[in-house]
Amino acid sequence: MGFGRRVRQQRSDAELLAAHVAGDRYAFEELIHRHHPQLQRLARLSSRSPEDAADALQDAMLSAHRGAGSFRHDAAVSSWLYRIVVNACLDRLRRNRTHPTIALEDVYPVADRTAQVETAIAVQRALMRLPVEQRAAVVAVDMHGYSVADTARLLGVAEGTVKSRCARARARLASVLGYLDHA
Repeated sequence: MGFGRRVRQQRSDAELLAAHVAGDRYAFEELIHRHHPQLQRLARLSSRSPEDAADALQDAMLSAHRGAGSFRHDAAVSSWLYRIVVNACLDRLRRNRTHPTIALEDVYPVADRTAQVETAIAVQRALMRLPVEQRAAVVAVDMHGYSVADTARLLGVAEGTVKSRCARARARLASVLGYLDHA
């Protein structure tokens, strides 16, 4: 290895968050860049529209940026970010409850007629019909692979609550999507 050449190891999420709190101007950007695709997908699945998802994600990132110093290190940084995004989506949904509902056909137009795309759209629509608490639990457990215990911590509820929300969500999804078995 030549002079001036240093091998830089990738910093952990916790190290990046600590560096941000200590004043590293680029650490938070690196942390968010690392998790952005998953956080963006979570926001889309937890929101009623792409615009709400983008706004909630922006609110969440501002909240995480400002609140980084209060991170307690009792969970993974990614779990902390996930919870902030879920909470931002829930806040936005609560604020927007007074607005009229938009037909899902207007929000998710079917441009491609392949079976895979149709199935994905059907699942997305079915998820949007779930109460937001059930949707958040089933998305965390079944789509993002979080354990029931981690999901309970993320959502700030008991493990039994997560289990019952997931069971109700799965039953409702099975009922709504049952026609796919015959397609």
